[in-house]
Amino acid sequence: MSTIKEAPVLPAPRRTRPEPQRPVTRHRSWDEVPRWQIYLPLSIYLVFTLIPFYWILLFALRPAGSTSLVPWPITFDHFQKVWTERDFGTYFQNSVLVGLATLVLTTVVALAGGYALARFDFRIKRGFMLALLCSQFVPGALLLVPLFEIFAELQMINSLGSVILAETVFQLPLSMILISNFIKNVPYSLEEAAWVDGCNRFTAFRVIVLPLLRPGLIAVGSFAFVHSWNHFLFALMFLNNQAKQTIPVGLNTLMSSDSVDLGALAAGGIIAAVPVVLVFAFIQKWLITGFSAGAVKG
Repeated sequence: MSTIKEAPVLPAPRRTRPEPQRPVTRHRSWDEVPRWQIYLPLSIYLVFTLIPFYWILLFALRPAGSTSLVPWPITFDHFQKVWTERDFGTYFQNSVLVGLATLVLTTVVALAGGYALARFDFRIKRGFMLALLCSQFVPGALLLVPLFEIFAELQMINSLGSVILAETVFQLPLSMILISNFIKNVPYSLEEAAWVDGCNRFTAFRVIVLPLLRPGLIAVGSFAFVHSWNHFLFALMFLNNQAKQTIPVGLNTLMSSDSVDLGALAAGGIIAAVPVVLVFAFIQKWLITGFSAGAVKG
């Protein structure tokens, strides 16, 4: 008769208390920063930046002789005075003409030169690029004497053409470098594909490359316009007739050694600043948007 062996009884497992978990320390990320720590410095900076603009508006809009910190009652007498009595309408037209002409000439010449620098290799390319970069260290005041002698020989003194050419020459080096960098970012395969389809180099550039360069051209042209709009030195030296002066020189005429008309000067400053503000408000999206996004599909 077989016997059944009983399984040995194992002792019950000993219960142990769970060890207390240590608290997990979380490092605050930038996304979890309290909003007030972001908005407070920005608000202080905004107030600090807008105070000068408020003072300009205050002097331009409040009546003459008033000491109020609030422009009330609002008057536009200072604007009417500088626009009619001080010939700011003529200065404004001259500045617009100089700015637009400088924009067109700078963009066209810089586009041709920038394409040559981006797409062709030649012996003096590095030296030429170095010369363009070094020309940015030369102040405009050093160009006054040679430019004045050249324009005097060409009988262009007291002509808006002299200011336009001087501004274009001054803007070309940086504009050419910027546009060459824009063109380098356009894939060369796009032009090669256009050549295979039967386009010549100029047609391929006009149809394929030029539309992709639109943001860069707008940015370069806008910078040329704003610089020529605000530049004071060339207009002061090359223009003697008051009817051909530009807005920066017109603002200088509002200040004399005896007194300064603060209301008229503030109104003239606002008239001079409005086109610049509008230009930068217009080109902001072109500076941010990538101009070659989606040009080549993988």
